[in-house]
Amino acid sequence: MTPLDKLNPVTRLVLAVLLAVPVLITLDWVSAAVMLALELLVFATAGAGLARMLRGLWPVTVVGLIAAVSMALYGRPGGVTYLQWWLVEISQRSLLLALAVFLRILSLALAAIVLIGRVDPTLMADGLAQIAHLPARFVLGTLAGVRTVTLMGADWRALGLARRARGLGDHGWLRRVASMAFALLVIAIRRGTDLATAMEVRGFNTANVARRTWARPSKLSAADAFGLVVTSMMAAASLLAAILAGTFWLVWTGVPS
Repeated sequence: MTPLDKLNPVTRLVLAVLLAVPVLITLDWVSAAVMLALELLVFATAGAGLARMLRGLWPVTVVGLIAAVSMALYGRPGGVTYLQWWLVEISQRSLLLALAVFLRILSLALAAIVLIGRVDPTLMADGLAQIAHLPARFVLGTLAGVRTVTLMGADWRALGLARRARGLGDHGWLRRVASMAFALLVIAIRRGTDLATAMEVRGFNTANVARRTWARPSKLSAADAFGLVVTSMMAAASLLAAILAGTFWLVWTGVPS
């Protein structure tokens, strides 16, 4: 068991939010670069695995590159201008903004992938109800919805196989997708109706429950406290690095002149 596996799911959610705050409130590239480097180092040390992190990041890297190129071409110009043509102006400021956007996207995605990506939804629901004290009806209803959504991929594949077996898959892709989408909607409505009835029978429609029992208790441990300290230090270090480098600026203050 890795150190990450010892963290409570609710703690992992809190840590992901805490790591996202410095990246979301700032627009400089230094804080994002420091945060990304610290995440790679800490997560690899905690057992996330560098190869796994890179595999999870590659789709996000493509999105980040597209966003960075758009910012470099059409971002607010400033400083030295390297290229100007019609609406396109590549300048020193736009390139720094592009780098900041790219690093921010990678940093946010990496924290979400490592801390939340593989958390069991049932364990997360147990923690939200028992530790965060969210309403049990809301938490368990959300859990049921998440579990239902995960079945949609299997339902889509089953519908495709059934249509091909009946010889109904050769009428054009648009007609095929439309009919399969309608069938998937019908399945989802029926499953939702059955699920709502089952939850009502089990007493989830009761507004005031004196005491609800849980099959698996969700508790906090010393590992959760240690994780909170480490992530707080990471957030502070990224902001401090930007301040010392002279690149720090907050989102709501706009781009410095």
